[in-house]
Amino acid sequence: MRKKHPWRNAAVTVGFLGPVFGYVIYSSFQVSDFECTVCMDFAGRSICRTVTGKTEVEGLRTGIDNACANLTSGVTETLRCQRTTPREARCKTL
Repeated sequence: MRKKHPWRNAAVTVGFLGPVFGYVIYSSFQVSDFECTVCMDFAGRSICRTVTGKTEVEGLRTGIDNACANLTSGVTETLRCQRTTPREARCKTL
């Protein structure tokens, strides 16, 4: 009869998940280089959001996506909103 070693499964799991969790934690501490404020008007409503991003383009895209998520409901409206030009969009270097 073969002996079972339950610690092997635990060691393999920790060996695999350890680096994955490490990367997630490491990437969450990455400092953003830009802070962007984006104001959107859509369907008679308006909202402004301030977000950060590694690049200016990423910051603007995130600001538009974030604002549209709060202004719309449903995929079709969200896509239409994301294609709308922001009323105001400005970024500054951090």
